[in-house]
This record gives sequence, C-alpha cells and structure tokens, in this order.
Amino acid sequence: MRDGDKSAEGPVFELVYKELRRIAGQIMSGERPGHLLQPTALVHEAYIRIFDGKSVDLSDRNHFFAIASVVMRRVLIDYAKAVRTQKRGGQAQRVSLTDIQLFAETRPEQFIELDAALEKLAKITPQYGQVVELHFFGGLTFDQIAEVMDISSRTARRHWEAARRWLDGELNGWTDDAGGMGESQ
Repeated sequence: MRDGDKSAEGPVFELVYKELRRIAGQIMSGERPGHLLQPTALVHEAYIRIFDGKSVDLSDRNHFFAIASVVMRRVLIDYAKAVRTQKRGGQAQRVSLTDIQLFAETRPEQFIELDAALEKLAKITPQYGQVVELHFFGGLTFDQIAEVMDISSRTARRHWEAARRWLDGELNGWTDDAGGMGESQ
C-alpha cells in the first residue's frame, strides 16, 4: 500500500479491522441501546476518511493506529455535533475522566466540550494532547504510545495522568484562567 498498490488495501484492512473494531467497541460500549452510530460504522467511516481515494504514507502499524485514533475522534465529534444540532438542551453532568469510560458516560454536548478542552490542552502542551488522543480515542497502550511518540512508556503514562487531571479540572471548572499545566498538579 505504501508503494501505491491499490490491491493491498483489502488485505491491510483485514489485518487492522479486528483491532479497530475492538477499539470502537470499547469507545461505544456504554452507549444506549439502539444508538445510531455503531462500532462497525465508526470503523468503516474512519477507514473511508483515512483512505478516501488517496495514498497515505504509513510507516508502521502504530503509525496507522495513531492516525486512526485522530480520525475516529473527528468522526465522533462530527456525530456529536450533528446530534446536538438536532436536539438542544438538557442538564450538564459532571464528567469523569477514566480511560474509555469517559465517552461511554457522556452526552453529545459533553463530548463536544471534551473536544474543545482537548484542543486547548494541545495548544498548551501538545504532547499531552497527543497522548490523550492516542490512548483514549486510539486505544493504544502506553508502550505503543511511547513507540509512536519516541518517549518512554513511563513518560507516556505521566503525560496521560497530568493531562487527565487537567482535563478533569477544565471540564469541571477547576483550572485557573492560565490553564495551569504541569506534572506536579
């Protein structure tokens, strides 16, 4: 595929489909029964957006999952925005930031708030934003994140914990206006 061979796309999709489906299933596991966006649809939409008739330069499997995590995030945000547009209102709930449970416990408005907070975090500390995206949306382990980002697994975990605390504060109104960021928080 890297060399432009379109016939390789099918076998590559078969190789990554099971893992993408597992990640999407985790993300969607807490959604209400009958939710319009199912894990299979999320995987297919993400795959279409990645390979939409263009050649993608992927260095390895982890690089693919890093890209897929970004695209899945975009699909989920687009979906949440569409749902919010259709039905406004509702009382805000406190958002708990614990791995994949976060999305499962949120409503579309909260997911959009998470996206905005994650964008803000990425501007303050890009590595933290990337770790959240890879772990939460991509389902990558800290070892895999370390490999993708060329950092240690321990550093990836520290970045995740600091980012999670900051996002929790941002979403629940606990951070200062400067967006106080640091690993000692």
